[in-house]
Amino acid sequence: MVRDFEGKVVVVTGGGYGIGRAACLAFARDGAKVVVADVDVKSSQETVRLIKEAGGEAIVVKTDVSKETEVEALVGKTVNTYGSLDCAFNNVGIHKTFISTIDFTEKDWDQMIDVNLKGIWLCMKYEIPQMLKQGKGSIVNASSVAGLIAAPSNPAYPASKHGVIGLTKMAAVEFARKGVRINCICPGPTTSTRMHEELAAVALDSIEKMHDKVPMGRTAEPREIAEAAVWLCSDKASYVTGVALPVDGGVVAE
Repeated sequence: MVRDFEGKVVVVTGGGYGIGRAACLAFARDGAKVVVADVDVKSSQETVRLIKEAGGEAIVVKTDVSKETEVEALVGKTVNTYGSLDCAFNNVGIHKTFISTIDFTEKDWDQMIDVNLKGIWLCMKYEIPQMLKQGKGSIVNASSVAGLIAAPSNPAYPASKHGVIGLTKMAAVEFARKGVRINCICPGPTTSTRMHEELAAVALDSIEKMHDKVPMGRTAEPREIAEAAVWLCSDKASYVTGVALPVDGGVVAE
């Protein structure tokens, strides 16, 4: 069996659950040493346990991606532990609730932009220099179908996710001649994630309406989103950069 990430080191933010955990397991399956970054240490430790149980190698680094010192420490810990940073899946995102633009609060706006958009920028700010030192690297950022269309949401979520796509494209062009590929994925409705569970608790009707609109007639499993991110990180996607890839069961196409 070909292991695309044999000998490589991968960071996954939001690796404690859902899409992030599925990506950690997939990277480890394909030979990577995985750094599981999350604010939730307990769930991250469970991800590491599952990786080691399957014969892989991984560590946990508690990280709040909205805080620059913690992101800098994450990359430093990764390099100090494993000697390199070859790929990164910047996957952290929060949603809050479905609410009108005029009813949304400044506090919630600031928190969502800090995590969803500034967090992606901070991760790239510290990941890219290490990859430049090595002469090669691949980054995948998590956007959303709400970064491509006017999906039902709140004002900060699509603003942040559209921003991730713009940030990804700019960075991809900036570093294309320097060996660093940067792409993003745009997941549609996905079950068994923190976001899905939190939103279902406060806005189940809205979640169900979103699910009903998926042309394929079902929501995604975390592993289906994760495999797209893993492929984009791999050398199989060696001529792909600056892409915002919908992984959405046809939502954007409709």
